[in-house]
Amino acid sequence: MVLFSCGTKTKEPAGGGKKRPAPKVDGFVIKTEAFSETIEVPGSVVANEVTEIHPEVSGRIVSLNVREGQYVGSGAVLAKIYDGDLQAQLRKLQSQLNTARLNENRAAQLLKIQGISKEEYDGTLLNVRNIEADMAIIRTDISRTVVRTPFSGKMGLKGISPGAYVTPASVIATINQTSTLKLDFSVPEKYTSRIYNGQIVTFTTDGNDREYAARVAATESNINETNRSLTIRGIVNGGTAGLVPGSFAKVKVQFSPKSNAIFVPTNAIVPTAKGKQVILAVDSIAVFNNVETGIRDSSRIEILSGLKSGDTVLVSGIMATKPNDKIAIGRIVNQ
Repeated sequence: MVLFSCGTKTKEPAGGGKKRPAPKVDGFVIKTEAFSETIEVPGSVVANEVTEIHPEVSGRIVSLNVREGQYVGSGAVLAKIYDGDLQAQLRKLQSQLNTARLNENRAAQLLKIQGISKEEYDGTLLNVRNIEADMAIIRTDISRTVVRTPFSGKMGLKGISPGAYVTPASVIATINQTSTLKLDFSVPEKYTSRIYNGQIVTFTTDGNDREYAARVAATESNINETNRSLTIRGIVNGGTAGLVPGSFAKVKVQFSPKSNAIFVPTNAIVPTAKGKQVILAVDSIAVFNNVETGIRDSSRIEILSGLKSGDTVLVSGIMATKPNDKIAIGRIVNQ
């Protein structure tokens, strides 16, 4: 005997009748904070004044008084060029001047008694004036044979020896005025509006652990088109012991603090072809929002626009989240 059942089998809905719950993700609540940005750029220590010392005329060095590595005053004599020929010309002109003055005196006496015309007297006077002018020229040439320091400072190494024949192209020595030192450095174009005269920067040099300070005194009149940076010059404040002109410097520039800066963890940023985005949690819905970023460090990145205080951004499950997905905040990482 074969028995058959009269019961009917109920068909279960697809998916077992269970709705998939929203995935849990970690969130980061946006809060503003005070922040002062600091950048580090390369620079150079430079002397207040520096110049190569050249002779004004050609000739043989008969005296050399370059004190290498020593401090000298302004106008100190460094070298003397042979001027024997000029001295001879000066003596010759002096003799001519003495004779011309005698002739001028005689002509003046004759003019008083109308022995000569006024025109003849003027000729003798003109001769005196011409000789005096020639002597002034020779004296100027003689003074140019003496090489002096243009300002006080520290002498470098001499580039010539006594007896050498020099020309205006010859370098006798270099002098640096180190009583005041300057600091030259450059900042990227985007920071130019945040640099101002009187701003204090700090710097260090290789082989010296001391930190120095400098006050911004001037900026270049234009931005360098090659590297898009602005050259800045500062005056070193306080002691300059240990600093040598030409030294490489690591310059730290600290800008005025922002009172409402916004930072998010770097893993909250979603790179796109058109920029950067973050995922906002809005009423348990994932909303992709464009942002503009600023500076960053190893764990955080600044948001310049696109977020406000109180917003919640996702910091986990980002790769699996799509626009308008249902989400559930499981944990706030900054609370």
